[in-house]
Amino acid sequence: MTFHIITIFPNIFDSYINESILKRAQEAGVVTIVMHDLRKYATDKHKTTDDTPTGGGPGMVMKPEPIFNCLKAIREKENPDFKIQKKSKNIFFSESSPILLMTPRGKQFTQKDAQTFASKKLNSVILICGRYEGIDQRVHDYMIDSEFSIGPYVLSGGELPAVVITEAITRLLPGALGNPDSLIEESFSKKLALAGAERSAGEYPQYTKPSSFSPTKELELTTPEVLLSGNHEKIKKWRNQHSQ
Repeated sequence: MTFHIITIFPNIFDSYINESILKRAQEAGVVTIVMHDLRKYATDKHKTTDDTPTGGGPGMVMKPEPIFNCLKAIREKENPDFKIQKKSKNIFFSESSPILLMTPRGKQFTQKDAQTFASKKLNSVILICGRYEGIDQRVHDYMIDSEFSIGPYVLSGGELPAVVITEAITRLLPGALGNPDSLIEESFSKKLALAGAERSAGEYPQYTKPSSFSPTKELELTTPEVLLSGNHEKIKKWRNQHSQ
């Protein structure tokens, strides 16, 4: 199984993935871990991966285009004949390669989830590491299969959750652990499965520039008009209505 990790800080992972279980699993050919520097997929000269929130607000929001470009490159390397899945909720859908977004508003990742991914004999798992105030909602809506967090708290980014999920799945794969008897304790893993955390109260969809993003000629992904209106009362009302 290949783990593709999309991040703006690829060097964060160097030490951890080259030690212990993950190191041994890679050396044994059980898994391959590939880092994708998101900045390399930005198209402007400054390699911009974030911008200000459309409609106002604090912080920065990660842009959709670099993430789209990175996912497209991964899919085309896996399958040169890959085409955008226009009739699927996830335009990059692949049954053998799920795309997971690391975000505080996602379902809490449990041992049961790790078992599910490990048992599917997947070709790969793609993990997108969020940063800043969030990721443009069009990524949530059109480019992923699942959203996960690792607990009811907020981190600075999705890098630590990506490592946690990668290791949790890897250690369940045949040949990952030096001593297979170590997995005997996994017979009790159902007791470890916790209910996934729901989306935090007060969270609302975030968008940033551009307001219209067309990854293909046939596909246009747009920002809700109310966020472009400049009417702060309407924007506040819209955000309240869409908060969960």
